[in-house]
Amino acid sequence: MKNAIKYITGKTLQPLVGAYLSRERTYNYKGISLRIPPQVFHPAFFFSTKFLLQFIEGLQISQKRFLELGAGSGLIAFSAAKKGAIVTATDINSIAVEFLHKNQQRNNVALQVIKSDLFSDIPQQQFDIVAINPPYYKKSPVTDADYAWYCGENSGYFINLFKTIGGYLGKSSEVYMILNDECDLKLIMSIAAQFNYRLALMSSKRKAWEMNYIFKIEKMQQHV
Repeated sequence: MKNAIKYITGKTLQPLVGAYLSRERTYNYKGISLRIPPQVFHPAFFFSTKFLLQFIEGLQISQKRFLELGAGSGLIAFSAAKKGAIVTATDINSIAVEFLHKNQQRNNVALQVIKSDLFSDIPQQQFDIVAINPPYYKKSPVTDADYAWYCGENSGYFINLFKTIGGYLGKSSEVYMILNDECDLKLIMSIAAQFNYRLALMSSKRKAWEMNYIFKIEKMQQHV
């Protein structure tokens, strides 16, 4: 029944949302004003960004080195910067990066913007807090915009994520990632475990037919 409702609702709303998002739009949130192009994930229509943002807003982030990995619109990054964090926002999508720069000027907010495929072009450093809203559909991305949705046929995004993230974390670093029940959660957890990480559930919330989960990525203790 849930799948039937989801299918019918999706078929009804998708054309309307698609038509609205086919043009550059303005999105406002708590004094932040963002111009969002069609090629970038729009936070007004996807609950995951807002849910992760609300969670991050509850953390002590002032003067913390904060990374939004795969920032898209950059809403979380801009919110963190306004709360006093030292922010880096990255994305693989060239258009997303262009608009991160434009919105930085629009909001007069200090943050570093980097075009990067995961950590490949981020200068070596340690972040205190990392926020990730990852792609998770098993399909190979073709266009820049696809990288917001697709993690590769073999979930290569998560393999590369867990393979490289350790070089950017200190002993007290915190990493938060949002996923939902459309993900292959068992596979993602299995990939994390291969690199000695575990996903600790911090919060969950249902929105319509979709259950969303915020996980803290933790290093597992190695037993000698």
